Amino acid sequence: MGAVLLAEKLGVKRIITFSGCPGGSPEDKTPNWVTCAWPDDFGKILDYQWNEVLIPYWRETSAFAAAHGIEKIAFEMHPGFCVYNPETLMKLRKAVGPLIGANFDPSHLFWQGIDPVAAIRYLGDAIYFFHAKDTKIDPINCPVNGVLDTKNFTDEIHRSWIFRSVGYGHDYTVWKDIVSNLRLVGYDDVLSIEHEDSLMTPTEGLQKAISFLKEVLIFDAKNTDVFWA
Repeated sequence: MGAVLLAEKLGVKRIITFSGCPGGSPEDKTPNWVTCAWPDDFGKILDYQWNEVLIPYWRETSAFAAAHGIEKIAFEMHPGFCVYNPETLMKLRKAVGPLIGANFDPSHLFWQGIDPVAAIRYLGDAIYFFHAKDTKIDPINCPVNGVLDTKNFTDEIHRSWIFRSVGYGHDYTVWKDIVSNLRLVGYDDVLSIEHEDSLMTPTEGLQKAISFLKEVLIFDAKNTDVFWA
């Protein structure tokens, strides 16, 4: 609520945040991120989290935000929270309303095995913000241990994946497709560079990201000439 009131004073119309992750029951004191369908108790946990906590909370918070001039609440789809992929983002949006949208950060989608281009096309005009950040899937560790990795982010050589500056996880072709599809769905806003690359200083990571993105961003307006009927 404090962020909403501050945004109102600053004239900011868009807030970036996470969905949150409640415990598995009213008695729980720690988050409980459900990642599989078994045992059956997990279904009860999801029902409690979504229908008794998450949806009521964000309905109330969205109404409060709208009353104070907020036009968009953009959730980063982040593992560990209830909204972690496009499907869960749209589930919350459907329950709460169009004030809810996505802060699209492909780095959190890459390591889940999600194709960012397919996700962009799925979300469409529900994309409210974009983080330019990459992920490198380790070709040695990931085939052995899979993508669910709880090792410290500073233990890069043993992790299944690590965050990288754009271009150090995926090449120009991937990022050109991402940028092109953002344009296809009508996103015409900021690509905010987020630095979490532990192999580079923030300064070097930012400089390399800027240089890389200059080659993939589209700066001019769309071509309106008609070449065929």
